[in-house]
Amino acid sequence: MAAVAAKAEDLKRLNTELLAISIDTVFVHKVWQETELSKLIPGGFPYPMAWDIEGKVGRLYGVYAEEMGINLRGTFLIDPEGIVRVVQIYDAPIGRNYEEIVRMTEAAQYVRASGGAEACPANWKPGKSTIKPSAELAGRVYEIWNPSELDN
Repeated sequence: MAAVAAKAEDLKRLNTELLAISIDTVFVHKVWQETELSKLIPGGFPYPMAWDIEGKVGRLYGVYAEEMGINLRGTFLIDPEGIVRVVQIYDAPIGRNYEEIVRMTEAAQYVRASGGAEACPANWKPGKSTIKPSAELAGRVYEIWNPSELDN
């Protein structure tokens, strides 16, 4: 969360709203903010942190690890209509990739702006080729995209 919080302005420029949800109490959040986050992030944590003490939200989103009593790290991109467009769930000791969160956000917004007429292939970034899904494209994707683009 701290890595995303440190770069929250980048995501806000993409017209996003951020929310952290933790099973920790508001008191743990306060202590974490005062003793750790305020030292990592100038000005402290820049977006709301919600309390999910019983793991209800975590269960709904499939991140609550019953045996550990924690919510695993998860990233969910939810569009303005409330539809979950991207889900990434990480094992407890594995951190997020901030650049991938930005990339996924840009791709989801691009697809939405195209009305679903275009798809963003693996590793897509703004300015790179997209794919226009159609029945005619079946069996011919290789003509317009190939895995060598992953290196660019």
